[in-house]
This record gives sequence, C-alpha cells and structure tokens, in this order.
Amino acid sequence: MIIFYHNNSIVTEVVSTDVILNLDVNKKYIVKMLLQVSTEYQDEILIWCDENERDNLNINAIDRIFHHKKVMVSYNPNRDVYFDSRIGYLEDTLFIKVNKSVKYPTWQMSSKVGAIHSSVINACKGDLCFDKNFDYFLNSFAKRAMPLGLLCYSEPKLLKKTNNRPTNSVPSLYKLFRFTKQHYKTRWVFLLFINLIIFEKKISIIPFISAFFYKERKLNSHRLNQIEIVSNRKNIEKGTIDVLIPTIGRKDYLLSVLENLESQTYQPTNVIIIEQNPDMKSFSELDYIQNGNWSFNIKHHFTHKTGACNARNIGLDMIESEFVFMADDDIVFENNLLEKAIQIFATTGTDVFQIACLLTSQKLIYKSPFQFSYFGAGHAFVRTSCLENLRFDVAYEYGFGEDNDFGMQIRNKGYDILFYSVSKIIHLKAPVGGFRTKPVLRWSHEEIQPKPSPTVMFFCLKYFSIEQLNCYKFILFTKNVKGKSIFHIIKHIVEFNKKWNKSMFWAKELIKS
Repeated sequence: MIIFYHNNSIVTEVVSTDVILNLDVNKKYIVKMLLQVSTEYQDEILIWCDENERDNLNINAIDRIFHHKKVMVSYNPNRDVYFDSRIGYLEDTLFIKVNKSVKYPTWQMSSKVGAIHSSVINACKGDLCFDKNFDYFLNSFAKRAMPLGLLCYSEPKLLKKTNNRPTNSVPSLYKLFRFTKQHYKTRWVFLLFINLIIFEKKISIIPFISAFFYKERKLNSHRLNQIEIVSNRKNIEKGTIDVLIPTIGRKDYLLSVLENLESQTYQPTNVIIIEQNPDMKSFSELDYIQNGNWSFNIKHHFTHKTGACNARNIGLDMIESEFVFMADDDIVFENNLLEKAIQIFATTGTDVFQIACLLTSQKLIYKSPFQFSYFGAGHAFVRTSCLENLRFDVAYEYGFGEDNDFGMQIRNKGYDILFYSVSKIIHLKAPVGGFRTKPVLRWSHEEIQPKPSPTVMFFCLKYFSIEQLNCYKFILFTKNVKGKSIFHIIKHIVEFNKKWNKSMFWAKELIKS
C-alpha cells in the first residue's frame, strides 16, 4: 500500500507499507503524483488522505475492502456530495442520496480519504486528465468508470471514527455546469439551467454559457474490462440455494419453471411456491407438486390473500439455504443458470446480483459486471443473510415500486447490487390468470386521479433528494406537454399540479400507514 497525505490537493508526504519509495513530493499536485506512481508501481493499492485525518486513517480495513482490484472507495462524513445536493437536478439514480452510515454504492468521491488499485488507474490513464482540483478529478473518474464496471463506494470503514472537522468550500455553479457538460448529454446543461430558475429562482447565465467551452469526457472500457473481479474472500460455506416463486393463476407456466429447475446442472435444495387465489372456496390447482417426482424439496404455501408483496414476505420466512434465487412464475432460463450463479458467488465475493431478464425479442449484450440502480425480485440472486429483517413494503401492494424499495433496503444494510450478463432469463410476460381482478386502490374513487402513481411518489419521497424530486416533476411535466399550444400548456400546468398534489397527498398517507 502507498499512502498519499495531502493538504488542499498538494502532496505533503508519500509513505509505503511494503515498498521502498524514491519520490520527489515537493509541492506537487496529488493527481500528478497518483498518475506517476501508478505507472511505477503497477500492483499496489494507492490511498489518499487529508492531513487532518492522518491519525484517523484506518489502514487495517484496506485489505478487507480490496478483496479484489476493481474497487474505488472514498469517504467524507461531513458533506453529502462534492457538488452539493444540486447534483440531484441531473440524475435520478439511487447513487445520489448517499447513506453515510454504511458502505454505499456511489460515483461521488471525496478527497478526504479514499483508495484505488494502481492497475485501475493504468487501465484508464489514456482518458484521465490532470486537474489541480483533486475532488473534481475523482468525481470525473468515478462518474465515467462506474457504468463500465469499476465498483465505487462511500466506505465509512476508511476512518477509525467520524468527526466534525470543517470541510472545503462547496464548488461553484461554474464547476457544476462544467461537470454537467463533460459527463451528461448536452440537454442536461439546459435542464440544469431551467431547474435552477424554477426551483431556486437563480438565473445562472454566465455559468451556463461557460459550460459550452468544455468537451464531453469519455472512458475507453477495453482495458478496464480486462481487470476481472476475482475475490480473495471465502464467500461460500454450504453452497445450498433455494428458489422463491410467488404464483397466481399460471399453472402451466409454473410447471415449465419447475421442469426448468429439474434440468439444472446445479440442483436447488428447496423450491418455495407461494400460491394465491382470492376465491375463499378455492384450493390449490397445483396437483403436479404432489404427483410429480421432483429431485428437490417443494415447500408449498397456499393463501387466499393476494399480492406480490405479501406472497414474497411469506416466502422469505421459508428460506433455509445459504443463497436464494428470487424468481417469477413465467420465466425460461438455461439449464446451467444456478451453477453459474453459485460460481459468481464463489469467485467474486458478491452478496447480491441480478441476471439479465429479457423479452423473447431482445438479445443479450455482454457487459462487465456493474453496479445496478434497480432491483428486480424476479431475477435476483441473494445471500440469505442479507435478507435478515427485510420485508417487501405492503404499502406498494398492487402498485409500482416494491422491488426497488426492497433493493434500497438491501443497500441501506451495506450490500451492493451488481448486474451480470453471463446468462439470461427470458420473461414470457404471461397473461394474467383467469381469477385475477383489477384491485380497487385507496385513491381509485378520486375525481382527480393522482399522477404519478402514489406508490411511485411514495418511493421518491423515501429515497430521492429534494432536487431529484423537483427534477422528476419537471421532466414528467415536459413529457406530457409536447405539441401543445400556449393555451393548452397553461391549462396543463393547472391540471398537472392538481394531479401531482393528489399523488403527494396519497403518498404521505401511505407513509403514515
């Protein structure tokens, strides 16, 4: 490990735990030193630390954090993000509002303390530009590399204890507009300008114009893709895996899924089936569970209470194995899917990941594993210990957002969600069962129907920053105003606000309940 101590981006000292260094650090910028040292020492973990945190740096945690090379971490307990909360006007992902109490996926890096492997810098060096501002350099690097498979985190274990030391000043709007132009599509420069006018009453003409003097920054993924995620963690003990499937009115489709599981090269221990039928006089139609000769144990629960959230919660209590495949009842997959999943757990140290779930008309495009902003309960593999005390929030029942809410619960426990394209699951999108009926929601009787759906608004209120929520509101408005005359736009504003306020009302009611 090589440690760079710095004061306002100027290196004060470079020390190593295991190699002899011969470096001139006299008033050199840390960005320049990082690029230089990564070339000379190509298999080292490079750590940066603000002089004020020298005695607080937790060296002992580094080896555990870097159980593989493709990681970038930093931590700043005193401020949400380098660009402050206004970065929410640009991005609606769950990587913006960071939970500082746990390891949390985000491209937002800090100069206070952090680390990266020198091989990652070397892989991307051709696209890395020198910048006197270390914070800007780090955020620019991570923003481009994270979608290409570099795993980036806010990691509180980098410090022995948090403190309330003063932080550097918040960057100007010039930096924010520059960052927008260099890392987002050009239209976001205009959207940022408009959002600042609408929601903050700021007319930032000069910062807006200055953005167009900068070019878009990109990162070549070729060399970064050559760095594989190979973990030194012992991630498997028993290697057992259960499959959890909620089902309703899809007898034939479910049978195909069971036959698919029967043909697996790596057999599940238990297949947990939660069958629903709202008819109080009904009973299970899945006769093949008892009549069939299955190589795995089937744990079948029949209930008259419908709802995916309730069904999956029942199933969560029935999981016994070390891992679980959370599946749908209308999917098709390769006969080595579970074998590949166990292999991913074993070799990468990953706790939660998703496999590509495609329609029959879609093709699988290979990508390096990357951090996924969404969670799908129909194509996810999870270490069972990650699910302790977690439940699907029944406030979302019959609405939208329960899967992503569950994913956020996982992230807020300190676990990441990766996306793997080594295999694929085909989602057949089967028609609903004959006894499925459209539910009557609490707001169904409203004369003014809420928009967006209150469950979507519920999710946004829980996990979005104020700026993200405002940007979502503006974009939703513009999508529905295209092609309208001025008169209709004014009328639409009135109607839109009524629907938005109604959605907000019911979302808050869901929070109360």
